[in-house]
Amino acid sequence: MKFAFIARHRHIWPVSWLCEVLEVSRSGFHAWLNRPISIPAIHDAKLVTAIETSFRTSDRTYGARRVWRDVLEEGLACGLHRIERLMRLNALRARPRRRGKPKDDGERSIIADNILDRDFQADRPNQKWLADFTYIWTAEGWLYVAVVLDLFSRCAVGWSMKADRDASLVMDALMMAIWRRGKTDALLHHSDQGSQYTSEQFQQLLADNGITCSMSRAGNVWDNSAMESFFSSLKTERTARKVYRTRDEARADVFDYIERFYNPRRRHSKLGYMSPMEFEARAMLA
Repeated sequence: MKFAFIARHRHIWPVSWLCEVLEVSRSGFHAWLNRPISIPAIHDAKLVTAIETSFRTSDRTYGARRVWRDVLEEGLACGLHRIERLMRLNALRARPRRRGKPKDDGERSIIADNILDRDFQADRPNQKWLADFTYIWTAEGWLYVAVVLDLFSRCAVGWSMKADRDASLVMDALMMAIWRRGKTDALLHHSDQGSQYTSEQFQQLLADNGITCSMSRAGNVWDNSAMESFFSSLKTERTARKVYRTRDEARADVFDYIERFYNPRRRHSKLGYMSPMEFEARAMLA
């Protein structure tokens, strides 16, 4: 496998340097290069091609487990450990998450009780929605991104992006979700106690659509941890490593992440490594 790595990267670095770093002889490499390729080596080469395709398609965010499922979907038989070994050998490493553990010392909401009570399971679509907003820095200033997430499939069903974090930011995200999913019975909407969500306008929008309001305890992000996880993925996998010149540039990139990658393609560990849209489609056929 070391020789295979040298062969794949000899146009980038000198063979002598690669051999020295990997502690193999140059004569051994050249002998291997002229030797007939074995069947396992041919299969490994096919696997590496599929692995690199999956890794690049995920914008270098997939680890071995998600890559493994992409490879299996391509019809290539292999085990997880083989994928891990080939990714390690080819220096394909997903970006690490950078998250600290928040303190769990919140109090009950005055506006609404915490009806969700950290029960992050849903039996059907449009039973429990989570909502929150985050911020992304651009050269023009902050861009605020509000999202509504369906707990059943972790699908982002509504979103809104604005330069101001007023009530209209979160109302637009909720209205998109309602427009996409339609009015449903016994729908629970859970958010934090931010002024945008406790505003009279937003509360009236919930009431007009027959949606029950649930809110996290004050200062307690664990009560909405599934939403925090979504924003962590958005930033780790897309926005954290970029510098946006304009808010429009950031809007386009967030739109691309949600609608072209996260919803239709990103494999979710909570969904058996299916994407949100695939999980919902299979649930409808069941």
